[in-house]
Amino acid sequence: MPAVTVQQAFELAFQHHQAGRLADAEALYRQVLTVQPNHADALHFLGVIAHQAGRPDLAVDLIRQAIALNPNNPGAQCNFGAALAAQGKADDAIAAFRRALQLKPDYPDAHNNLGTALAGQGRPDDAIAAYRQAIQFNPADLRAHNNLGLVLRKEGRLGQAVAAFRRALELQPGYPDTHRNLGTALAGQGRLDEAVACYRHALRLQPDSFRIHSTFLAVLHYCPQTTLPGLLEAHTEYHCRHAAPLAAAWRPHQNGPEPSRQIRLGFISPHFGSHPVGSFLIRLLENLDRTQFRVIGYSDTPAADHMTARIQAAMRVWRNVSGMSDEQLAGQIREDRVDILFDLAGHTAENRLQVFARRPAPIQITWLDYVGTTGLEAIDYILADPRQIPPAAEPYYCEKVLRMPDDYICYDPPVNAPLVGPLPALANGHVTFASFNIPPKTTPQMVRIWARILESIPRARMILKNRGFDDPETCVRYRELFAADGIAADRVEMRGWSPPHDVLASYREVDIALDTFPYNGGLTTCESIWMGVPVVTCPGEIFASRHGIAHLTAAGVPETVACDLDHYVEIAVKLASDLPELAAWRSGSRQRVAASPLCDGKRYAAHFAALLRDVWQRWCATQEG
Repeated sequence: MPAVTVQQAFELAFQHHQAGRLADAEALYRQVLTVQPNHADALHFLGVIAHQAGRPDLAVDLIRQAIALNPNNPGAQCNFGAALAAQGKADDAIAAFRRALQLKPDYPDAHNNLGTALAGQGRPDDAIAAYRQAIQFNPADLRAHNNLGLVLRKEGRLGQAVAAFRRALELQPGYPDTHRNLGTALAGQGRLDEAVACYRHALRLQPDSFRIHSTFLAVLHYCPQTTLPGLLEAHTEYHCRHAAPLAAAWRPHQNGPEPSRQIRLGFISPHFGSHPVGSFLIRLLENLDRTQFRVIGYSDTPAADHMTARIQAAMRVWRNVSGMSDEQLAGQIREDRVDILFDLAGHTAENRLQVFARRPAPIQITWLDYVGTTGLEAIDYILADPRQIPPAAEPYYCEKVLRMPDDYICYDPPVNAPLVGPLPALANGHVTFASFNIPPKTTPQMVRIWARILESIPRARMILKNRGFDDPETCVRYRELFAADGIAADRVEMRGWSPPHDVLASYREVDIALDTFPYNGGLTTCESIWMGVPVVTCPGEIFASRHGIAHLTAAGVPETVACDLDHYVEIAVKLASDLPELAAWRSGSRQRVAASPLCDGKRYAAHFAALLRDVWQRWCATQEG
């Protein structure tokens, strides 16, 4: 092949590559290399195709050869970094992106890729700077605006995140992931109606996205207008669209139907760590009879911590499955012969419901992190208690209801929690109310109720604290909501995220905690009463609105459970009017909670074991004959 023909072949290959005809492009690149083995550009772009095909090792090898021949090609350095990042070599990837920028400082793709690598290393400020550089050199860079929004949202800078996502949508209005990201940022600000509208639009653009659909379902639980029948209908639609088609691939299970044998339990979660899942799961695992149960953990947890280590130690088998596809994970569960498989995520982020839709285990149960039905026919049971799902609510769950006698969770109080302090009102001269729940739970309806309480007690103050309340735009919105009901700005303090120990210490400044509605606090409620602060709650009909009644009843302190929102106001005002009684409640709270069923791991594990043995025996009976 003459030299001119080599060049023509390369140019044609590049045209195929740009058009997405990768097989044709690869064939021509290889022809060029057959004649001219040191053709740097052919090696480079052949490596890019390998990267696009999910073969990072080959990509790194090919692009490294290209760079050896031409080290001054910024595009090759940038693509080399992308391939290294795909190998998990973050430091090497960052170095490659920086070399590309030394060669071409105004290279938007290199700035964008550098930002993503820095974000992955937990360096948000550096990532934000890199994304802003990418945008400076290419203001129409959709990816950079979207990626900037993601980091800003994670850092709680929600107003800036919303602006970044809106700019991305101006550049490409039909990009469904950016409608979902915008919706999540808006939900983080408590702007639920706008968030729901974003999710609905994203689903219209990409109706086959089970991720977008799950995110939409999860946010419905925060909306005051949501009902049990409405949730059932919405979740059934998810099942029909994303889960039912997988039923055709169900296969018989090979699990031996022996009623008395050791039962193999599997738990799947992205939150085996310092998270409500960890706090509510660990006492069960550490007290479960290992002669009766063999426990296998399937972890998608991104970063291990001290709670991860406890959970892993309490399991017989631990599998890190973050790199597995849903189909591969389902196959692994079948290979492990799991008898009862637990979903610990529902429709929350990074869920594995598509694994459960493949029915890898004969018995499948949803529990913990989600707050209601999954909608999946493949999930047999939902684990609850008499207060979370009363009998009248059962028809609105696709799953059969299993009830623990006390609470559907068992709370593990942190061993390093600060001591309960004296009642702050005695020193302050005024009562301090607080809610440490996230903005999506802090609805305008809830603000109106809290304003009624503050209006009844003119010297009282309130603290709102959680991620999102350090976002200036969010704070302005909530000040305006309180002001609309006559509450001056200086009576409501907003604080953002802080480490768990500091959150617990903040309760030493609080006299009375006010729960949210319709989505109650969960771990927040348990932490509050552990720190000696009573929680005023009001149950509704949906699962999310019944955490308070479940946890406070199990803790033996049901006296602050209201029958309606007017009663909620009455209870809060009455508590604030009797400081000696409030101080006495505070001083004895931790001892009562510690001795209650809420924290009794042995009692919980015994009831759990009996419940699962009954479920297993029922399944075995269906297999006879």
